[in-house]
Formats: sequence, C-alpha cells, structure tokens
Amino acid sequence: MSRVEQALSCFKNYSCSQSILSTFGPQFGLSRDLALKLASGYGGGVARLGGVCGAVNGAIMVLGLKYGQGEKDTENKKEDAYRIIRQFLSEFEEKNGSTLCKELLRCDINTSEGIKKAMDEGFFTTICPRLVKDAAVLLEKLL
Repeated sequence: MSRVEQALSCFKNYSCSQSILSTFGPQFGLSRDLALKLASGYGGGVARLGGVCGAVNGAIMVLGLKYGQGEKDTENKKEDAYRIIRQFLSEFEEKNGSTLCKELLRCDINTSEGIKKAMDEGFFTTICPRLVKDAAVLLEKLL
C-alpha cells in the first residue's frame, strides 16, 4: 500500500493532521503513536477553529522533520525549510483554492451550525479525504 493510500486509510479513524503525520513521520524516526498524539490538536484547522487545514499542518510538520534545523545541524537550515514549505503551500492552494479549513469546507466547523452542515452534507467523507490525498501526493513529490 502506498503512503497516499495509507494516509487515506488512516483518515477513517483519525483526523487529517494525524493521518498525514503518522503516515510520513515514521520514516524520520517519529513513532506512529507519538505522531498521532502530536498531531491530534491540528485537525479542523487547529481544534476545529477553521485555520490552516489539518492535512496541511501535518504536511508542514513532516517537511520540518525532513528539512528543518535541529540541535545537531551545523548550518542554518531554516530558510531551506521555509522555501520548501512555501512551495508546498503554494501548490496546495493552487490545487484547492485555499489552505484554510473553513474556506476549503465552505463552513465554520467551530460552530454548531457549521459542524452540522459539514456532517449532514458529508464534507468529512467527501472533501476532507481529497485534501488528505492532495497533501500526501504533494509530500511524496517534495520528500
């Protein structure tokens, strides 16, 4: 099973952010369980506040694992990480029109009306899996 398929399968039980980080994080030494815990607050645009899409946040964390600067790095890798993250954001937004959850879902899932609309209209089974897939495909390209 490809990592794109793994992320989509994971999304059946976890949030978008958890699906991305737990699928791609282990190749950089992050355990699946720790990845699930770490990403648990980023779904729905951070705790359903509608900010940056959880799949995007998960991808940013993965790109940080690959390209970010750690304690043992002797060079400043921050600008390289920013460059690749900006590329990811640009391509995701070009494909989906936004990186913000409330814009992608066309409703505010931080309100009872918004979450009802999203559930009634099946956004979490139609729109969100496509966003998880798009994030995973872009990650495959950039890693």
